[in-house]
Amino acid sequence: MLETLHRFVLAGIPIFGMHRGSVGFLMNPYRLEDLEERLAASQPVQLHPLEMIACQEDGSTERGIAFNEVSLLRETRQAAKLRITVDGVVRVAELMADGVLLATPVGSTAYNLSAHGPIIPLGAGVLALTPICAFRPRRWRGALLPHGAQVHIDALETDKRPVAAVADFTEVRDVTSVQIHESLDVAITVLFDADANLEERVLKEQFLS
Repeated sequence: MLETLHRFVLAGIPIFGMHRGSVGFLMNPYRLEDLEERLAASQPVQLHPLEMIACQEDGSTERGIAFNEVSLLRETRQAAKLRITVDGVVRVAELMADGVLLATPVGSTAYNLSAHGPIIPLGAGVLALTPICAFRPRRWRGALLPHGAQVHIDALETDKRPVAAVADFTEVRDVTSVQIHESLDVAITVLFDADANLEERVLKEQFLS
């Protein structure tokens, strides 16, 4: 589904996904009968992706977009050492962890949830900044940021602690810094069955044991 969203993000075509695998939070049940009626009655949700600008050790720059999350991950056995700046203010001077991620409301139920980040209702207007197996500061559990926040993450001591950046499935190795923000200029419409809309699914996830 994510590959389809990326493929058609600039085409202006609404996407109605149907579940045929093992994981499919953005999917509708697979059923071909009455498909035209389902499409006509479906509820649209407009998604804005995160934009990632990653700078690499060799000075090159790579861009990517993410409908779920942008994550920074250690490349070796050594924990990553990261500095996190939000809107020009250093908020975490030194995070030692397996990594950190910034998730959209849609992505908050994916990798973010597995990393013990919060589930975010679609209309909340916030993003989840969540550490992955933090060693220091050990008690930092992350933060909720306004969806317009500009997040800058520097990778420290990259000579012995190399870091990769991943936007959905776009991976950039050996990064020195990453800038992330929500791209309001890019949008795609995803369609959901009226009786199982995305907002209800996100809400239901908060009550599952």
